[in-house]
Amino acid sequence: MLCAAAAVLAGSVPGLPAQAAPAAPAARLAWKKCGTDDYPTLQCTSLKVPLDHANPSGRQITLALSRVPHTAPASQGPLLVNPGGPGGSGLDLAGFVASALPRSVSAQYDVIGFDPRGVGASSPALDCSPGHFKTVRPDTVPATAALERTNLARAQSFAAACDRKYADVLPYVDTVSAARDMDLVRAALGAPEISYFGYSYGTYLGAVYAKLYPERVRRLVLDSIVDPTGVWYEDNLGQDYAFDDRHRALMAWIARYDATYHLGKDPQKVEARWYAMRTALAKKPADGTVGASELEDTFIPGGYYNGYWPYLAEAFAAYVHDGKTGPLVEAYENLGAVDGPGDNGYSVYSAVQCRDTSWPADWQQWHSDAWAVYAKAPFMAWNNVWYNAPCAFWPTAKRKPVDVANAKLPPALLFQATDDAATPYPGGVTVHRLLAGSSLVVEEGGGNHGITLAGNACLDGYLAAYLTDGRVPRGPGVADAVCAKSPDPKPVAPAKAVSTASPGATLHALLGFR
Repeated sequence: MLCAAAAVLAGSVPGLPAQAAPAAPAARLAWKKCGTDDYPTLQCTSLKVPLDHANPSGRQITLALSRVPHTAPASQGPLLVNPGGPGGSGLDLAGFVASALPRSVSAQYDVIGFDPRGVGASSPALDCSPGHFKTVRPDTVPATAALERTNLARAQSFAAACDRKYADVLPYVDTVSAARDMDLVRAALGAPEISYFGYSYGTYLGAVYAKLYPERVRRLVLDSIVDPTGVWYEDNLGQDYAFDDRHRALMAWIARYDATYHLGKDPQKVEARWYAMRTALAKKPADGTVGASELEDTFIPGGYYNGYWPYLAEAFAAYVHDGKTGPLVEAYENLGAVDGPGDNGYSVYSAVQCRDTSWPADWQQWHSDAWAVYAKAPFMAWNNVWYNAPCAFWPTAKRKPVDVANAKLPPALLFQATDDAATPYPGGVTVHRLLAGSSLVVEEGGGNHGITLAGNACLDGYLAAYLTDGRVPRGPGVADAVCAKSPDPKPVAPAKAVSTASPGATLHALLGFR
């Protein structure tokens, strides 16, 4: 919906080109204080890495790094953290992870955040087409051939803009290159091994790093796991069905609290009112800002994190009952807006996913698959198509997906919620099978994306034990351990709908959606 030197590979790895170039020398890092009110002990630095790892003495780019240093007398080394995306910034995530873990655990690690190549404070930071998501966009559902052509032209123009601005960079913005960057980070830290903790897309990045450098992995934590056998077209189709299920779960939650929202006690009728709202906004966008496409953008985050449900329900009810558009526009600005000021996540998302693997070259396949999904799961089907459609026109050659199967690692610890929409449950089971000796902890009935350090004490207990001494649970079934899901939210006062401080709200503000 994660790099001493970029080493010469001793042998070939399926899906990965061998590196014949010599390893680059390890850089020395100069850390400076960059603490914030929330994370006062953060330090920051930057690291030069080769744009092309096969040419380490060629053009260099810059990675932005952050750190919360260990405070215990003995250190377990660096713990690199990544929030996903691709395109998510990891600088503040280091501060969050260090503060959210038990102090006795985080004290043992240098918690390292980083902006992967192209992201945020790293340079160059990709920003292909500022304003690509300016409101109001064409309706995502192409009811007419003309509307489909309009959306196709937007996707094609975005790919062309990326090519015009970054033709010399795009061939090197991909998961394998980011994983090799991580090993240069490891080398610059002077560490023979790293531990790694990745959410969402960060699980794929971590698995790819582990494939390249299994002997350099001390501990590996993957939370909300990408199915590596479906990157990326098939995974997006799977998301469509799962997000539709989560949207219906939100509708059922609203129906359960009809005394608060007065939208009906029947989930199907609540859902019908939501689609009626969508139809109305397609004809008359709220405040000239939230049309049908923006409404989808606003509610998609509810599929990632149910802590947003009260806020979304209030905006929904205000529009339906009183015609109030302000709450809906505010919800869009807080949750739904893509690539707001200072964010370049979509450009990096596109660059990585479009380069990582081949996408269907025949638009008819996208068209047919989308309508087939829409017939059963309409909520996000076409929205997701247009989000990824630049890949049909991407200017770079395509890599082959990495086979992350690995029998050379120490035991890895995997976390997966059964009802996760962004990375559906089967992906966690697949990676559990592919990583020999791994342990899978399941949040039964949970639907959030990113489940550790979000307030579930059962999950966090397994995480803390593993990071302390490598202990993993072992069970007789597919899941090695099962935790009850975190409770669904209750309706809250409007002023507290999103601003209430909680580990889950803080974490999900840091995770890159999609």
